[in-house]
Amino acid sequence: MTYLNYNLKSVPTGIRKLLYLNWPIILLVVALCCAGFLMLYSIAGGNIETWAEPQMKRFAIGMVLMFVIAMVPIWIWKNLTVIAYLAALALLLGVELFGHIGMGAQRWLELGPIRIQPSEPAKIAMVMMLAAYYDWLPPKKVSHPFWVLVPLVLILLPAGLVFLQPNLGTAMLIIMTGGVMMWVAGVHWAYFATVVGSGAAGIWAIFASRGTSWQFLHDYQYRRIDTFLNPSHDPLGAGYNINQATIALGSGGLTGRGFMQGTQSRLNFLPEKQTDFIFNTLAEEFGFIGSMTLLVLYGLVMFFCLSSALSNRDRYSSLVIMGISTSFFALFAVNMMMVMGLAPVVGVPLPLVSYGGSQLMVMLAAFGLLQSAHVHRPR
Repeated sequence: MTYLNYNLKSVPTGIRKLLYLNWPIILLVVALCCAGFLMLYSIAGGNIETWAEPQMKRFAIGMVLMFVIAMVPIWIWKNLTVIAYLAALALLLGVELFGHIGMGAQRWLELGPIRIQPSEPAKIAMVMMLAAYYDWLPPKKVSHPFWVLVPLVLILLPAGLVFLQPNLGTAMLIIMTGGVMMWVAGVHWAYFATVVGSGAAGIWAIFASRGTSWQFLHDYQYRRIDTFLNPSHDPLGAGYNINQATIALGSGGLTGRGFMQGTQSRLNFLPEKQTDFIFNTLAEEFGFIGSMTLLVLYGLVMFFCLSSALSNRDRYSSLVIMGISTSFFALFAVNMMMVMGLAPVVGVPLPLVSYGGSQLMVMLAAFGLLQSAHVHRPR
C-alpha cells in the first residue's frame, strides 16, 4: 500500500482522488438505485414516465453532486458545518411558517420551481455538527454533564421542529442517529441508561395522555400504534395498509411471482407502493431470494462504511462517516420493520429505492460527504 501511495503521487490530483474513492460503496449505491428504478417501472405497469424516469433524472443529478462533494477536501466541509446546521434549522423554521401542506402534514418548502423536504438535509447537517463538536471537545470532557447537554440541544432542536410538522418517524431517526454518535464519541453508558428509563416513562405518558387535552401525539399517530398492536382489529380501515403489505410479503414465496406479476401492487391493493411499501412489491415479485439480495446489498454498504470509519485517523471524518452510516442504517431498518409489521407505520421511505426527490438527492450528497472524508483521510 505504501508503494502504491508513493506511485500515485505522480498522478494528477483529480485522477488520484478518483482512484482513492471507496468504489465498492459507489457500486453498491448504484445497484440499490437500479433496483429502485426496476421496481418503480414495474409498479407503474411498465410505464417508465410515471416514476422511474423522474427518479433516474434525480439519480443522475445526485451522482454528479456526490462526486463534486467527494472531490472537495473534508476540512472545507468541516469549516462550513455551523453554516450548514444553521441553514437547516432556518429551512425547518421556514416549513413551520410557509410550508406546503400535503397528506395532512406540513413538511415541504417550495423555493420557486424547487420543492424540498428540509427534514432530509437537517439529518446530515446535525451529523456534521455533532462531528465538529466532538472533534473540538477534549476527550476527557465528553462525559461531563455540561458537555453532554450541548449535543442534546443540537439533536433536539431539529428533532423538535421536525416533530411539529408532524413527522414522528424522521424525528425519531434524528434522535437515534444523534444518540449513536454520542455513544461512539465516548459518552458514559449511564447517560444512555437514564435515557432508556426516561423513554419508558415517556411511552407511558404518551398512552396516558390519549384522549386528554394535553395528548402528546395526533389521533392518526395513535391509530397507527393501535394498528401495529392489532392489525386485524380494523382490516378495512386503519389496519388495511399493514394487512395488504403482509399479504404481498407472504405471497412472493421463495422466488416470487415474477417481474411485473405482483397482484397487490398492480391491482392497487398495496398502499404507497412507490414509497413506503416498495419493499413489499419487491418481495412479492422476487420472493425471499430477491428480498435477501436487497438486504445483503444494504449490509455490504454498512460493512464498507464502518470499515472506512474505523480506519480513518481523523476524528471529524470518522464521526461523519459513522453518523451518515447510522442514518442510512436507521432508514432501511425502520422501513423494513415497518412494512413487516414489526414496528408502527411511521412513513419512512426505503433509502435509494423508494420514489422521492429530496430523500434520494440528500442521501447521494451524504455519500459524497462520506467519500470526501474517505478520500482526504490521513495516509
